[in-house]
Amino acid sequence: MIKTRRDFLHMMGASGAATALSRLATGYTTTPHKEDGRRYQFAQIDVFSSHRLQGNPLAVFPDARGLSDTEMQDLARETNLQETTFVFPRDPAIEQQKGIKVRIFVPNEEIPFGGHPTLGTAMVLRNRDLAKGTPAESLNEISLDLQVGKIPVAFRSDEQGNVFGEMHQVDPVFGPVHDHAKVAEVLDLKPGDLAPDWPIQTVSTGLQFAIVPIKELRVLQALNLDQKKVSAYLDRQNPQCSFYFVTRDTQDPNVGLRSRSIFQGSEDPATGSAAGCTASWMVRYGIAPPGKTVHILQGVEIHRPSHIYVHADKDGDKIINVRVGGNAVEILEGEVRL
Repeated sequence: MIKTRRDFLHMMGASGAATALSRLATGYTTTPHKEDGRRYQFAQIDVFSSHRLQGNPLAVFPDARGLSDTEMQDLARETNLQETTFVFPRDPAIEQQKGIKVRIFVPNEEIPFGGHPTLGTAMVLRNRDLAKGTPAESLNEISLDLQVGKIPVAFRSDEQGNVFGEMHQVDPVFGPVHDHAKVAEVLDLKPGDLAPDWPIQTVSTGLQFAIVPIKELRVLQALNLDQKKVSAYLDRQNPQCSFYFVTRDTQDPNVGLRSRSIFQGSEDPATGSAAGCTASWMVRYGIAPPGKTVHILQGVEIHRPSHIYVHADKDGDKIINVRVGGNAVEILEGEVRL
């Protein structure tokens, strides 16, 4: 199974999901609709933002029972979003023990984990439970059963009164350290454009990312990658990974890091899985102290600002308690007829 985000980002076209999902919501089809066909409700939610039309959009099917693997893959292509999630309700006793079963699809593959799909799905499920009359105090935490294991998402109100969700990612696995000069060459940058005191290292909390520290914001903003060269380099890595670019030159005292995730001409508005890797990397190398929350701002360059809040703890030499959080707001809902 593909475990890198770059393997599917290039599958995304420039078109958004709203048009595709609006067609679904209105029952648009190229063949006569059968009124006795199966119907599935969905919601679209903007993740890592408290403002609609910002953050990273996600489509969620809160009850996907009866959908085949092929249908889920086809629906992920139909939404044309980076990820679409499918929830499979089970007996409450099983969900209490193992979490709520969720599968995550990108347009061409099922993946084991994703940051914004985890947060967004948990938020949609919480919203549905609240609408059914479930007391908010009993919804302080929702656990999802993903391929990487049980991932709890805790909820609270932030200083603005918005609901804030925070996922507890699995403990990080640290992989190879990359050569600064070689990476600079691959990125068509000068060696001095990269922060020399910070390692470029592959880290995983479910998906593999090589964290690339860049000295200045202007360089981060101006990244213009030779995608063939980048792909050729990353394909040779073991394990294969994606680049995640960060800089501490944020020019904003309220933001700890600016970041970008780019591959094959597509850019990710928010990469929660990479943010967890970055939190682990920062604590391991003393870039951020254990337990300190760091505000990561991503997606500015593509007009989808996303606010990701991360922290991690340290137990001896081990990095633990990796947390990634943010807001999310629903923007669209509808019905799919199959």
